[in-house]
Parts: sequence; structure tokens; C-alpha cells
Amino acid sequence: MYLFRRLFSWRISSPVLSGLSRSFMWMLLGAIVLSLLLWGSGMKEQDLAMYTYIVHGIAAAFGGLTAGRRASSKGWYQGALTGVFYGVIVLLVGFLALDSSPAGIDGLWVLAAAAIGALGGIFGVNLQKN
Repeated sequence: MYLFRRLFSWRISSPVLSGLSRSFMWMLLGAIVLSLLLWGSGMKEQDLAMYTYIVHGIAAAFGGLTAGRRASSKGWYQGALTGVFYGVIVLLVGFLALDSSPAGIDGLWVLAAAAIGALGGIFGVNLQKN
């Protein structure tokens, strides 16, 4: 039993990296839910734009919350960094997969992810003190 506990209980010490891993875990879960929604209903891919923004917002918020909880102080800073890195990585993957050029709205999307991550970091640092 000790071997299983030791194998599956590793922790990432960096707040930003742990927040990013939690963000991508939530994004994966949201992508699975959205694909099941698309498969099981009569929705089209064009109708999912709002839902993808909601999934990304939730992922950035939980990533910031995790980063803030792991940080001892400045949760807003750790959460904002997590949100910026999350937004940049998602945009890079999107640009490489879709072969499109960056637009001005993408900078706003990264800023929104940073703001949502910072808000999650604020809540996360306060959850640590309980």
C-alpha cells in the first residue's frame, strides 16, 4: 500500500506549474463534455464557441486557484502568471493546429485568462489559510 501511495502522491512544487497542470486537466474534462454534447445532440460546431470560452474560463480559474493555494503569498500574481501561460499555450496550440495568424483579439483573450487566473489566485491564497 505504501508503494501505491508513494507512486500516486507526487506534487509539483512550483505554483505556476501545478496551476497549469490543473488548468489543462479541467480543459481536458471540458473538451470531453463538449464533445459528448456535440455528439449526443443536434448542435453544430459553430454553436460551441461560447461554451469553449466558458470551459477556458473555468480552467484558468481553477488553475489560478491551485497556484494561489500553493503559493504562500501573492496569489493574484501566481494566478495571473498561470492564466497568461495557459492563454499563450492554448493560442500556440491553436495556431499550430489551425495554421492561422495571430489577431488583436487574441491579446485580449490572454489578458482575460490572466484576470480570471488572478481572481482564482486571490481565492486560492485565502483557502490556504484555513
